[in-house]
Amino acid sequence: MTAMRSKLTSVRGRASARYAVEHAEASKAPSKYDGYSTKQLWLEYQRAHGEDLRNFLMEKYLHLVRYNAERIYQRLPDEVDIQDLMSAGMFGLMDAIDAFDLDRGVKFETYCAPRIRGAVLDELRAMDWVPRLVRHRTARVEGARSKFEMEHGRVPTEDELSKSLKMHGEEFDKYSRDSRAVATFSLTRKCFQSDSSRDVREIDVIKDESQNNPFTDTQRKDAKDLITKGLSRAERLIVTLYYYEEMTMKEIGATLDLSESRVSQMHSSILARLKAQMQHRSRELEPVQ
Repeated sequence: MTAMRSKLTSVRGRASARYAVEHAEASKAPSKYDGYSTKQLWLEYQRAHGEDLRNFLMEKYLHLVRYNAERIYQRLPDEVDIQDLMSAGMFGLMDAIDAFDLDRGVKFETYCAPRIRGAVLDELRAMDWVPRLVRHRTARVEGARSKFEMEHGRVPTEDELSKSLKMHGEEFDKYSRDSRAVATFSLTRKCFQSDSSRDVREIDVIKDESQNNPFTDTQRKDAKDLITKGLSRAERLIVTLYYYEEMTMKEIGATLDLSESRVSQMHSSILARLKAQMQHRSRELEPVQ
C-alpha cells in the first residue's frame, strides 16, 4: 500500500497510469482469457498472479475507474483533467486487484469502488495547495452559515455566526480569517467562447492596471488644449497646476510669485470666461449620435 501511494505522488507514475488508461481503452485485441468466467479469472489470478491476467482484469474493470472518476469530476472546476483522475484511479484498481479475496463472498465491483475513489481523492489532495485545516474550517463556517439561512431565511451577521459556532471575540475572528483561502485561477483557462476557432483566455483580456489608457490620455489632452486655448501664460499655468497637478492656491501663488488671493481672483475670472466660451460652443461638444 505504501509503495502504491509513493507511485501515486510521482510524475512518472501518473504518466505511466495515464498511458495505461489510453492504451487500455484503445486496445480491443482478443485474449486467451476471453472464454473464462469471472470466478475462473480470479481463481487463476490468485494462483499465479500473472501480469498478463492482471492487465486483462484491469481492462475488464476499466469502466469502473471511468465511472467513479466522472462522478467526482462533476463537482470539480474545469481546470481539472478527467484523464488525470482516471490515472490516479488506475492505481486504486491495481491495488484492489492485488488485494481482492474471492473467499470473502464480496463482488469485486463493490470491493474496488472505495479504493478507486480513495486513490482519486488522494491525488486531488496532493494537487490542492490549500492546507486541509483551512478546508475544514471553511466547510464548518459555510455549514453554519447555510444552516442559519435555512432556519431564518436571511444571511447571518458576524455575531450570529459566532454564536452558531460557539466562538466569541478574538477566537472567532482568527477562526474566520483562517477559513478564507486565497482564490487562484489559471491565466490560460478559457474566458469565454468566441466566434473564431481560437478560444479567448484570461490572459488575453486581463486588465493591466500599471498602464495608462491611451484613449483616456487623448481625451485629457484634448480637454486641456480646449480649456487653455486663448489664455495667457500665467492663466494656463494656473489651470494646469490646479486641475492637472492638483496644487493648492497657496502653492500656485508661490510658484508664480503671486499672492494666494490674486491666484484665487484670476481662477474665478478664468472659470467665468471658460463658461461663456463653452456656452457658445455647446453644439461642438455634443456627442455624435
